[in-house]
Amino acid sequence: VRWGAAAAAAATGAEGGAAAEPLVRIGHGYDIHRMADNGNKLTIGGVVVPFELGVEAHSDGDVVYHSIVDAILGSLSTQEDIGTIFPDNDPNWAGADSSVFMEEAYRRMVERGYRLGNCDVTLILQKPKVKDYKPLMRDNIVRLLRTTSDRVNVKARTHEKVDSVGECRALECHVVLTLERLA
Repeated sequence: VRWGAAAAAAATGAEGGAAAEPLVRIGHGYDIHRMADNGNKLTIGGVVVPFELGVEAHSDGDVVYHSIVDAILGSLSTQEDIGTIFPDNDPNWAGADSSVFMEEAYRRMVERGYRLGNCDVTLILQKPKVKDYKPLMRDNIVRLLRTTSDRVNVKARTHEKVDSVGECRALECHVVLTLERLA
């Protein structure tokens, strides 16, 4: 497809104009935390899941929320991630509820003129089984990102007893999401 000079200039921000925000942005987020018998809770997607192990983390260590935050920040091309905004050496964030991080990501998303298009969460852990908690996790994400349940999917899988995740020494999460420009 050949673009005319005016269309190319508008799309690239040439001739002194700023480039228009894209209609859709895509982001990927990832997080992993060690699991340990340390007295900490196991919080996943805002749900405290009963289990003999907790997570080792500066905040509550919610891998789902952390992955979503990084996916939103990445999709906005902020050159920031959860660690630059909420450093793990800052005592203000010690034991923090990760919903605070989600609220900040949401604020930045809306400030840039976007809403959630779709959020696909893949939680990877050997134990505990989280099938019964996935609807609650989805409801929490929907509430925090002020969207509808048909835009959020939470799935979980084991790691087939391979490496630290499969040996129940860690859990991890991947998130892929789209943001849609508001009209």
